[in-house]
Amino acid sequence: MRGLGFLLGVLAVLLFPLGAKAQEAGHCTSPQPISDVQTAPRWTSWGADYANSRFQPAAMAGITAADVPRLKLKWAIGFPDTSHAWSQPTVAGGRVFVGSQGGRVFALDAKSGCVIWTFQTQGATRTAVTIGPGQDGHRYLAYFTSIPGWLYAVNAETGAQVWRIKMEEHLSSRLTGSPVVHDGRLYVGAGSFEEGMSAGGKYECCSFRGSLRAFNALTGELIWRSPMIQAPLHVLKEENGKKVVGPSGGSIWSAPVIDEKRRLIYVTTGNGFSGPPEPLTDAIVALDLGSGQVRWSKQFGEEDIFVPGCGKPGNTNFACPKENGPDADFGSAPILAHLPGGKDVIVAAQKSGAVWAVDPDRRGAIVWHYQAAPKAAGEFGAIVWGQARDNRNVYVPVSNIQDAPHAGGLHALSLATGKPAWVAPPGPLACAPGPGCTAAQASAPSVIEGVVFAGSADGMLRAYSTRDGKVIWSADTNREFDTVNGVKAHGGSMIAPGPAIAGGMLYVNSGYGSHQGRGGNVLLAFGLE
Repeated sequence: MRGLGFLLGVLAVLLFPLGAKAQEAGHCTSPQPISDVQTAPRWTSWGADYANSRFQPAAMAGITAADVPRLKLKWAIGFPDTSHAWSQPTVAGGRVFVGSQGGRVFALDAKSGCVIWTFQTQGATRTAVTIGPGQDGHRYLAYFTSIPGWLYAVNAETGAQVWRIKMEEHLSSRLTGSPVVHDGRLYVGAGSFEEGMSAGGKYECCSFRGSLRAFNALTGELIWRSPMIQAPLHVLKEENGKKVVGPSGGSIWSAPVIDEKRRLIYVTTGNGFSGPPEPLTDAIVALDLGSGQVRWSKQFGEEDIFVPGCGKPGNTNFACPKENGPDADFGSAPILAHLPGGKDVIVAAQKSGAVWAVDPDRRGAIVWHYQAAPKAAGEFGAIVWGQARDNRNVYVPVSNIQDAPHAGGLHALSLATGKPAWVAPPGPLACAPGPGCTAAQASAPSVIEGVVFAGSADGMLRAYSTRDGKVIWSADTNREFDTVNGVKAHGGSMIAPGPAIAGGMLYVNSGYGSHQGRGGNVLLAFGLE
């Protein structure tokens, strides 16, 4: 599971009404039409490309390594009525798209930050807003989800709803993995915090099954659904009139990878919630792009059935498995990487601190393994939200937010061998000592040629040289900001979403108030003078 932090402030996620004053402030007076997404600088999905590389080439970035030390804050916008900056910004056609915990999705002018349109969802949004082609008067569509299970497509030009469906009906659903659009289809994974719901011992655990779905991107029609647990659900035990059922679990927390050459789509999955063990939990799974059929999978921990609190002295929860955990989800997205000589690998990292590279042409055979950190002393994990790669290395930040002696650090690993090119230690803490002030690096990094940008729970955004890991620039977000829309805003912990870089600008959220982080509500835009 992704962690109990999901439950704090999330079990009762509320829709916050946006006041009239906040709705009007900061709106563009004469917004420019959306430009051609295919030719303009863009970062249109969580991973920036189908491989989930989180790498922006020079022509799209508009920022070179030599430019980075001159980056300055150009503008900021505040998210009203929220204490979490959850959704990663994306860039397309001269606009920035970003969601909020309050359920409001924003389209902003990329240069000035003025608000072009907003759209209110049913529930908090935390995925990246994915941009794809439209039709019938909708030039481009913007896709996003809300936590309780809704999937939306809106006109990226105007914000008008094109379609909406309730993708996942289960009470415990959490849609956190960003959608991916490819060749007229939209692919979306589903996760759940159901094992957390059973922690108190009163919930009849557990029936949720993670899944990947394919939709017609233009109409929202379901094409196929592939569950990550396929065995029949049955009663495992009964106690005082309550039942434990299973098998369950296998959440998909992150964005999938599209492999056009092999006609496959790859996902990573989480632990089981109730037994018996199933082969597609804690796994890298390859599915057929056309049919959704599982073509191969590689599992890393078949006995991982986890319920929070179990295994501790005095716990009498009837839903506890025989052996609890180790809760070694793949919380972050897989990455497809191309090696010299035409070989490819899929790289994925677990909450256990393990990084794996597997061979997609040998049914997931292990190519290399690297232990970036010891298994975290807590359910929030050692490696959580994401990695990034260029053509040589994969860059792996370490969280361990519940294990201060092992928190933080950025590892650059050779894509070919898994051996470290360098390891950058955590920097000095930028925040005032207290709850949530930690060196943990749980935020997904982003890369341009020569530089990797990575945020930290202490509120610092740092730029590291890809050559040796030296910090060449940093920005401290631990303060209040004057905002384009007049909303009072401040930064906090940088956890989960990473920067989007396009057109000479870098856009990043600050403030993540769960997972022991410090809350905040600001989107920051950095550029050159």
